[in-house]
Amino acid sequence: MIVEGWKNLNLQRTLAIVVVFTLGAIPSVAQSAAQSSSSTSIFAPASTPANSIYGLALLVLAVTGTIFAIVSGLLLYAAVKFRDRSMNNREPPQVYGSNEVELAWTVVPVLIVMVLFLASARIIHAIQDARRPPGAIEVTVVGHRFWWEYRYPQYGIVTANELHVPVSDPGRPTPTFLRLLSADTDHSFWVPRLAGKTDLIPNHPNSTWIDPHETGLYLGQCAQYCGTQHATMLLRVYVESRADFDAWVQGQQRGAQDHAQMSSEAIEGRKVFESTACINCHTIGGTIADGRFGPSLGHLMTRETIAAGAASNTPANLRTWIQNPDAIKPGSLMPAMNLTAKELDEVTAYMLTLN
Repeated sequence: MIVEGWKNLNLQRTLAIVVVFTLGAIPSVAQSAAQSSSSTSIFAPASTPANSIYGLALLVLAVTGTIFAIVSGLLLYAAVKFRDRSMNNREPPQVYGSNEVELAWTVVPVLIVMVLFLASARIIHAIQDARRPPGAIEVTVVGHRFWWEYRYPQYGIVTANELHVPVSDPGRPTPTFLRLLSADTDHSFWVPRLAGKTDLIPNHPNSTWIDPHETGLYLGQCAQYCGTQHATMLLRVYVESRADFDAWVQGQQRGAQDHAQMSSEAIEGRKVFESTACINCHTIGGTIADGRFGPSLGHLMTRETIAAGAASNTPANLRTWIQNPDAIKPGSLMPAMNLTAKELDEVTAYMLTLN
């Protein structure tokens, strides 16, 4: 009686495991389908590199899903078909030395691995050795703790945290090639709908490219742990029509705000800004501020966010950010300047003129 109960318990456990794994795969597939419209899903590619990765992912899922289905089916079949309902406690007949079976479970896995290897190698080659057509955009991306710097050598522009690129027409591709550098530690540039994850390594330049086919905002994330605020080192890529991109470039190339057009409060705020350590870290064209450690503040108010996407770029958030950066981004490397309430209002007023 004890033996029979133990056998039934083992059978129940086996069936439970099979059912859990089988049913567990269904929500995963459904979840992937539901996320197809997500702005950070690899299953909604909007760029040639991302589309290639998407195709490879489907192949891998198909192969591994087929293997899972076969193994689960055989396991379920064996558990039901060959369970012992008798009290007989004898060991079942043993089979040794089946050349056909041993050859099958050697050759089939080798073939599967070769197919996946060759498919992966083809995609890696196509992405990493892509030709650079005339008119391609070049951007140097520098990862800092904990923000992104973007340099456009073709246009003489330096900005931060929000990357602007033109949409690429498949008929006349205008890809954007990114040269990836790091100013301190390891980072990783990853915008899932545009391209695969590529690391930024100190003293080791890397590269990737994107050619988005649809306008819009694409979100990403630093995918390599780089310190306290790694989770809020966010990526925002604005894909615009060629006309809108050219207009953005022209706006970024404009000089600093005319001193005569600023309010008296903003003028005082500029004086406060230029008399503090802010100028050692930040750059504003037309002023004595030429720091490189922190983001460029030129045209700050054309950006939708501050603190690398941690907060919306509103006057209230901007004032809080200046007063106490840790209130928005704990562990950020920007120190509080210990300004008075009046000085805070003046500096905030000055920042609001940087369009």
